[in-house]
Amino acid sequence: MNDNEDFDNIIKNNPSSLFLGDGDFRSDECVNLLKQVDIIVTNPPFSLFREYISQLLDYNKKFIIIGHVIKLAYRKIFKLIADDKLWLGSGRNNSSKLFKIPDEFVDKYNSKYKKIPIRWYTNTKLKREYNDLILSKHYTPEEYPKYDNYDAIEVSKVADIPCDFAGVMGVPITFLDKYNPEQFEILELRNSDKYKTPLCINGKEVFVRILIKNRHPLDI
Repeated sequence: MNDNEDFDNIIKNNPSSLFLGDGDFRSDECVNLLKQVDIIVTNPPFSLFREYISQLLDYNKKFIIIGHVIKLAYRKIFKLIADDKLWLGSGRNNSSKLFKIPDEFVDKYNSKYKKIPIRWYTNTKLKREYNDLILSKHYTPEEYPKYDNYDAIEVSKVADIPCDFAGVMGVPITFLDKYNPEQFEILELRNSDKYKTPLCINGKEVFVRILIKNRHPLDI
């Protein structure tokens, strides 16, 4: 394929398939196409999500892509979100979608479809309206235990974030669905990507947590 060939001609000359190779996004063929487009909308290989994001950023491309919700726990992805260089797109609160399972795996899952918690990840400009998360719970030491190795409390459900706690809280990664930077401050991500000192309660490691602070806790 001629590197200088116009993208319109590529589509015109290849109505059924754009690729002469296997379509790997890392191939010279795909990279040459990538250089010519303005925005990428796709469902990348989940296992290569970080590598794919890196490629798009390296080429300074705008994108709207689908990824598993657990990708929020990747340190590189989390940092981009915390730095406001990447955000969750439309429909972020609808956490699961049905995906058709390839015929060869139907017996394994005993179903033709599987629910997968996904999010849209994007760096495109869109109307972003932030609403305060309504907080109705109050802090008590009994209900919100402290971590063994970090001065913060465990909040196992986003809906249970206390309205009157001024210190550091560990919340699930789904907190990002409700994240309002005017209401909360994000401090760091823990227990992700083989973190060396995982957060623990009574010696038991907890799942991935985002450490946050309420910018305007109630003074009760």
